[in-house]
Amino acid sequence: MCGRYNVTDSPEIRILMEQLGLPSITPRFQHNVPPGGTGEFVIQAADDRYLLPGIWSLLIEPRPEGHSYRPNPKFHTFNARSDRLTSSALWKKIYPSKRCIVPVSAFHEWQGKQVYNIHPQNEATALAGLWQSWHFGDEQVNSFTVITLPPHPRFSHIHAKSIPLMLRPDDFDLWLDPDFHQMDAFQSLMQTHIPAPLVCEPVHGPKDLKLTGKAELLPGD
Repeated sequence: MCGRYNVTDSPEIRILMEQLGLPSITPRFQHNVPPGGTGEFVIQAADDRYLLPGIWSLLIEPRPEGHSYRPNPKFHTFNARSDRLTSSALWKKIYPSKRCIVPVSAFHEWQGKQVYNIHPQNEATALAGLWQSWHFGDEQVNSFTVITLPPHPRFSHIHAKSIPLMLRPDDFDLWLDPDFHQMDAFQSLMQTHIPAPLVCEPVHGPKDLKLTGKAELLPGD
């Protein structure tokens, strides 16, 4: 499901940004980004790449009190299911040209009250997403969503419903190309998989990320 994530000051996140073609830029460091919070994502436009801020939830609206923005309460989803990208009216119009990558150190999942901090072994995490830009009066506001895959049998004991789509460096160029519209080329990515050995660290909580037990290593496939 990917319900929270963090971005820490680490060599791994800098290596990921270099792989994304933005070696001199790092995302804002945050310990706990929730749905509806502000994160950052990478897009490509006119052959250049940019790191943009945006609200995590594709459909947003101004808050009733008149300042800042929030997820639209009419919709109860902040992530995008891979099996609905080409069929849902919510996703199919933006999937061909509004793909992005959310660079994070790790994402968080809950198993009961236990929080897990999850990332590829010795790496930061490139989450596949979609993005949109909105105009409210004179203000332009970005938003994004993370794509989730069907549950994986080796991950279901941590989260039984889904696993986020984690991209590898070989995927970056095609995924970020806004002029590439052949969605069939991404079919293999949309099958549930663990693209690299995955470290699942039990922690006290996403705000302090203190380890509470031995990390589990899930092999890639």
